[in-house]
Amino acid sequence: QVQLVESGGGLVQAGGSLRLSCAASGRIFSIAAQGWYRQAPGKQRELVASITSGDSTNYADSVKGRFTISRDNAQNTVYLQMNSLKPEDTAVYYCNARIRTVLSGPSYDYWGQGTQVTVSS
Repeated sequence: QVQLVESGGGLVQAGGSLRLSCAASGRIFSIAAQGWYRQAPGKQRELVASITSGDSTNYADSVKGRFTISRDNAQNTVYLQMNSLKPEDTAVYYCNARIRTVLSGPSYDYWGQGTQVTVSS
């Protein structure tokens, strides 16, 4: 019913930049919060950045000052601008959204399919 489609991943050199996008489609009444997570091979998934409906943001310490999360309410899209990329940023990045599909219903978490970000040294 609700799908999150990610784009923007790729291969970049250390110090480069990428911008990830995550567009939500389907039956959407409201989005309470959105976030980006990443998972490197053999490691657990970790929160990178999040943004609430009130545009309050939070970042992992490892990306503060380098990454910026933002959203376009009209497009139901959340972005992650990644600057000064480091090899340790290499991971599969997943977007997440807490979405209410109808006014009378609860909110559920939805996940994107993941997009690979590889930073070479």
